[in-house]
Amino acid sequence: MSSALEQTAVGVIIAVADPEPVALGTISLDSVENLKSDANDVPGLVGQFQASSLQEVGCGYLVDSPEAVAHLVDSLLDLPASPPSIYIDIEGVNLCRLGSISILQILVLPCDKTYLVDVHVLKGDAFTTAGDTGQTLKDVLESATIPKVFFDVRNDSDALFSHFGVSLACVQDTQLMELATRLYSRKYVNGLSKCIEKDLTMTASEKRQWIEGKGKGKRLFAPELGGSYEVFNVRPLADEIALYCTQDVRLMPKLWKHYFNKLSPAWTRKVEIATRDRIALSHTAGYNGKGPNRALGPW
Repeated sequence: MSSALEQTAVGVIIAVADPEPVALGTISLDSVENLKSDANDVPGLVGQFQASSLQEVGCGYLVDSPEAVAHLVDSLLDLPASPPSIYIDIEGVNLCRLGSISILQILVLPCDKTYLVDVHVLKGDAFTTAGDTGQTLKDVLESATIPKVFFDVRNDSDALFSHFGVSLACVQDTQLMELATRLYSRKYVNGLSKCIEKDLTMTASEKRQWIEGKGKGKRLFAPELGGSYEVFNVRPLADEIALYCTQDVRLMPKLWKHYFNKLSPAWTRKVEIATRDRIALSHTAGYNGKGPNRALGPW
């Protein structure tokens, strides 16, 4: 028990196990054995300490070390599948095979926590660092039994596959879900902001905060507003960018629920097929993440 953190953890365990002060001479062999047993729990307690000490940014927690990735991966396992527990969005510089991934945002619905995985800093470690079970974030993303919700998965899939060899599976694409629930033309897909404005009920205060948060972020990264996408790679991460990253993904569960409740079994099946087709297309050599046909729906 050499590190300060481990010593602190042992102190916590002893305090919990023996709330009353004990004179050294009164400690029995049984007490010593109990302390040894309690000490075996230190790794778990340290893990909890690390989780609680993650840096808060925006409305989420920054994951920028292998230890934090390991904790995150463990928290993504054995979650409820219906409704989905994991909602994902990605930000980057020219987000596709020709650009780079900066931040991967993950909302874990059951605990209502948003994690910002710093892919710019971690690089491949973000996807290959294993948790206590031996599973990695790559394993979670590729799992055929863990549902993950994206909005327009195409460029996210392209970037993940091209840069880190991640082949997404069990994805539910809310952009396609919205398209499938329409009672009017399905020729063109809508963007995320339009779906949020059109289909989510927000109070005037909530809507104002959402618009202000989006605006502050865009002024920093949108070239037409004098910004640069490189701001996603500036560290420490600006509060405005962290808030921008967390805002949309936190609204995705409400969007999913809104569209899911309207989908018939037949359209649910069509969305599943179209989502898999999008992922497969993003893996092809000829995929163009900026192509003119991106606004066209699949039906």
